[in-house]
Amino acid sequence: MSSATPTPTRVRRLPVVGALRLGRPSDVWFKPALSVVAAVAPPSLLLVALGRLDLAAYTMAGSLCALYGHNRPYPARAKVLAWVILGMLGGLAVALVAASLTRNAVVLVTVGALLAAVQKAVCDATRVGPPAHVILTFVSSATLFVPQTLGQVPGHLALAAAAGAWAWLVGMAPAPLRPHGPERRATAQALKAAAVYAETARGGEEGAGARSAAYAAVHAAWQTLLAAGNRPSTTRRALERLVVRAEVALAAPADADPARLRAWAGAVRGTGRVPRTGDPRHEDGGPHRDGGPHRDGGPLRERDELAGVAAERAVAPRPLWSRLSPLAPVAVRTALGCALAGYVSLALGADRPYWALVTAASLYQANVTLTWSRAVQRVVGNLVGVLLFAAITPVAQLGPLALVLCILACNFGAEALIGRNYWLGSVCVTPLALLVTELPGYQPTGELVTDRVVDTLIGALVGFTAAVAVTNRRAGRRVERALTAVDRACEHAARVAADPAATPAALEAARRGLAAAVVDLRATADAAAGEWWQRALPQERVVLAEQAAHRTLAATVRRQGLLPDPGTISTHTHTEDASP
Repeated sequence: MSSATPTPTRVRRLPVVGALRLGRPSDVWFKPALSVVAAVAPPSLLLVALGRLDLAAYTMAGSLCALYGHNRPYPARAKVLAWVILGMLGGLAVALVAASLTRNAVVLVTVGALLAAVQKAVCDATRVGPPAHVILTFVSSATLFVPQTLGQVPGHLALAAAAGAWAWLVGMAPAPLRPHGPERRATAQALKAAAVYAETARGGEEGAGARSAAYAAVHAAWQTLLAAGNRPSTTRRALERLVVRAEVALAAPADADPARLRAWAGAVRGTGRVPRTGDPRHEDGGPHRDGGPHRDGGPLRERDELAGVAAERAVAPRPLWSRLSPLAPVAVRTALGCALAGYVSLALGADRPYWALVTAASLYQANVTLTWSRAVQRVVGNLVGVLLFAAITPVAQLGPLALVLCILACNFGAEALIGRNYWLGSVCVTPLALLVTELPGYQPTGELVTDRVVDTLIGALVGFTAAVAVTNRRAGRRVERALTAVDRACEHAARVAADPAATPAALEAARRGLAAAVVDLRATADAAAGEWWQRALPQERVVLAEQAAHRTLAATVRRQGLLPDPGTISTHTHTEDASP
């Protein structure tokens, strides 16, 4: 059982300046930026050539799906992109049908708010993101206020589907050249973060921050490797062993070699052979291959971890409905905030209440503190963005081709900058959204700027108020219960594995029960990133509980005879394949 005492309830401070602080850009910032340009450009330019740029809003809905899945292994990315495209088409279909049946703005805002809540909950439950639900909500909300007839709906959906298919091809295009690229990047980040922590392990705030970042990077690497599926791959097994090395460095930073970890990280990011670290499954408890002794169980610990990961990978994911139920508070606050923002915008005479609706939808993060930070970032980014729109409008209005080129530039800029901070990306997202409104025809710049500023302020104020009103106070308790469940499952599995009279059925039940508890803990911790009034989320306890569970899973697997006993394993050198 976990021995840590419960952390006290506390009120988180709502940051302002800190919310605007710029971070380091993502290592692969150019991938989504180039992908969205490659996905948007061909359909848009084709419509320019055909003189039907007014239809570009529908093709762009499909093209924007290219923003998703860049952190996923390619087998998982193929499925994620397909589901995103289907989800986009579903939301677009509802919006187009609603727009064709009624012009009542209140009804349309209500439909948009309900769609936003569903999109938010489903994206959070399935961990689709970034950019998660925001793009889907923007597409469905904007088309709600475009005049339609029922006869036009199939054609508009066909355009979006065709562009979505092209976006799928764009997203999968790097797979033949770098089939393990996402897994390699995640592994490299884990190794690099472990090296940083080993260098700053003297304690203090710097050491604590580096430790937390390293645990987060290792956790993300395991998620990526687990998402790669069950297909055997020598490269993937080698990457798993490197992530285990990162975990060993976290457990014993004083014995870690930061230079070696960084060298491994640099080699993994390339396209050559994965660095050889020795196969834990075939090593004995002797000295490390580099001559130094192992700490914390050495190769046995690594072998146990890998076997436990394999056991966890075999567990089927929880049903979608069970993952959605803990997200009810987030869905309610999204529906309420979006609806109220749209209604207030209508009451003030706005022509495009969906801007306020989308602003509110974009705020909602896993907790109120992060929602506040996103509100600050959204307001600052939009205010600067309308100034940028006013500056580029004379160029965009030179003709259809100039308008498309400006849209492409804004798409690239948004994805290139948003990794530094959300507000910086919003500086380009705002003129992009305003330029899209000009696809059917040019509109007065001053009117667009004024409406956007007012709707941004309304959406941020009303949306954050809804987040405060609808809190998720049970999120912290769910994590504590999940940790307790993993502890109990570990104890039970350990007792069964140590019992000479345990039946195969009992061993299998204990193993799968523990694996399911680990999967549930991970999902619960991801969904409960914290609320304004609640206990601090025990991130390190979650990761440590997962590691202990992996080792217990391995002991159970070995007891079942699915893994050779350590005493029967002979030492030999393992060679990696040279595939990228």
